[in-house]
Amino acid sequence: MNRGIAFALSAYLLWGLLPLYLHLLAPVSAPEILAHRIVWSLATVAPLLVALRRLGWLRTALAAPATLWRYALSALLISINWILYIWSVGAGHVVDASLGYFINPLVNVLLGWLLLHERLRPGQKLPLVLAAAGVLWLTWQAGSPPWIGLTLALSFSLYGLLRKTAALGALEGFSVEVALLAPLALAYLAWLAAHNALGFSSASASLRALLVAAGPFTAVPLLLFAAGARRISFSLLGILQYLAPTLQWLVGIYAFHEPFTFSKAVGFALIWLALLLYAVEGLWIGRQRQKCAT
Repeated sequence: MNRGIAFALSAYLLWGLLPLYLHLLAPVSAPEILAHRIVWSLATVAPLLVALRRLGWLRTALAAPATLWRYALSALLISINWILYIWSVGAGHVVDASLGYFINPLVNVLLGWLLLHERLRPGQKLPLVLAAAGVLWLTWQAGSPPWIGLTLALSFSLYGLLRKTAALGALEGFSVEVALLAPLALAYLAWLAAHNALGFSSASASLRALLVAAGPFTAVPLLLFAAGARRISFSLLGILQYLAPTLQWLVGIYAFHEPFTFSKAVGFALIWLALLLYAVEGLWIGRQRQKCAT
């Protein structure tokens, strides 16, 4: 249990501090950062798969077009999520981006109800109403929906939904996704180089190293998360997941000095209350099930 908590906390800590890393890449455009993230992620996981001798799934995956199409769609969703988050950090919207990962668990519940016909427990309905009220408040105050947070939440929830029913494990599935995206990323980098617009070629040695580090920065938290998820209960994992957006929110306010007005605080407070009720209800249901099992 302790190792599982340590693995999960490490993953969420790295995800929570990701804005600080992306801020260092500011001289490079968001699309190029995305391309580097894809290419260097593949360069990170490919040797790992070879070292672990976990290549037997390749033949099965390549022989199943439906599986590849599913992973092509999940790759598209995660690339949308990545590019928007990278752009948000560079454009000074870290607080708005953190909103997406605060409401992500509640979007998961909503999609499970809409798409998988999962029954909503009575204790899940009030958090959904409160979160919707928070989003509507933010929309009314800003004059437009919080599209950054909503897009991040929806893209990551749909990605998780696809991966939930995927045939491959976490490492193998991620490898397929970046392998499918890598040709497009390499082609884009080659196009930038041909037009003398490749940021990597004109960057300092330290910035080049940071771009290469995008691979480990992407793959390592995923592996830590997968290791933690196998060792601790799902309810505890659900509580720990709020560490990442909380750190992102703190980084946006205190490190990047982004504005956090009273009207925005009211909307966030409604969503935080929804998450608190959702977490408490999940813990209570988990304990009731444990009592029934014993």
